Amino acid sequence: MMTRPYGLLRAGFPYVKCVGMRRVTNQSMDVAIGSDGVIYVLGRNGAIARLTFDDEDLRPMAGGGKDDGKFVWPVAMLIDADDNLWVSDESLNRITVITKDGEFVRKWGEPGEGDGQLNGVSGISFDGEGNVYVADTLNHRVQKFTNDGRFLLKWGTLGDGEGQFNMPWGIKVDELGDVYVVDWRNDRVQKFNADGEFLFAFGGPGSEKGRFHRPAGIEVDSDGDIYVADAGNDRVQQFNADGLYVEQFLGDATLSASMRRYVLSNARTLRLRDMASDLEAQKRFRNPRAVRFDGQGRMYVADFGSFRIQIYQKDVVHLAEGEIDVPLRAPTLFTT
Repeated sequence: MMTRPYGLLRAGFPYVKCVGMRRVTNQSMDVAIGSDGVIYVLGRNGAIARLTFDDEDLRPMAGGGKDDGKFVWPVAMLIDADDNLWVSDESLNRITVITKDGEFVRKWGEPGEGDGQLNGVSGISFDGEGNVYVADTLNHRVQKFTNDGRFLLKWGTLGDGEGQFNMPWGIKVDELGDVYVVDWRNDRVQKFNADGEFLFAFGGPGSEKGRFHRPAGIEVDSDGDIYVADAGNDRVQQFNADGLYVEQFLGDATLSASMRRYVLSNARTLRLRDMASDLEAQKRFRNPRAVRFDGQGRMYVADFGSFRIQIYQKDVVHLAEGEIDVPLRAPTLFTT
């Protein structure tokens, strides 16, 4: 297991590029990065687009339907060490596993309120042993399963107290085994240990920095930084390992390669864009649903309302104990 750095010099987080477009990555719910660099994008319609980093379309797979390997209302997607894709379906109340080529592997889950049953499943996350934590949204709880779907434990009830939920959505297990849950209707994030013991919470309703309006997906990177897709506020927010606000991302999109090809082949679209008086809104996130990282420190944001993926690069220097001062009681950032 990798050790987290003692301290960080946050040097920047520049925008890199955009991939996808409406006809390819329609209503992007989630994104996963394969070991070969292929970008898989889960669409709300059940299709999974496959793209290269250069935005080459490798043809979609899966699709809408109730058959094995199909999806009705997919929400979240994971990729495992074998490049199999795991998809949660809130309509079918099941988890489905398919290969990177779209072949059905297995499924598990059934509707209900009992142990191991699901009602409106949304976020899913692996722990270090391959177990699966599930945001059981309409049952207002978290459940833990083995890799093949055997029930292990649960916690949570409807409410706004510590360890309670009101429609949990995103979920992430970090490399230390701690569990972060996006408490959607309570507009907050709660952190637990692997057994569901409450550790702390942050956020609350609002549009100010550090607050949320109907947050969705969540990610924790190898530095311990926490990223929340603040969908209702059209942004992604970054927090440190203690849940303290760091910065926000509002969207910086340029035209993807596929979108450029489309626009350049359509004279009317070209003219409309040429005549546009304000292009700034086209750059911004619209209802982002998920945040994911690859092994190179690149952040991928599923820009649901704009049918694309925006990519950023984290620029950070890891510091050892002797390279940074001790923690300060009243820190204030200044420039010398």
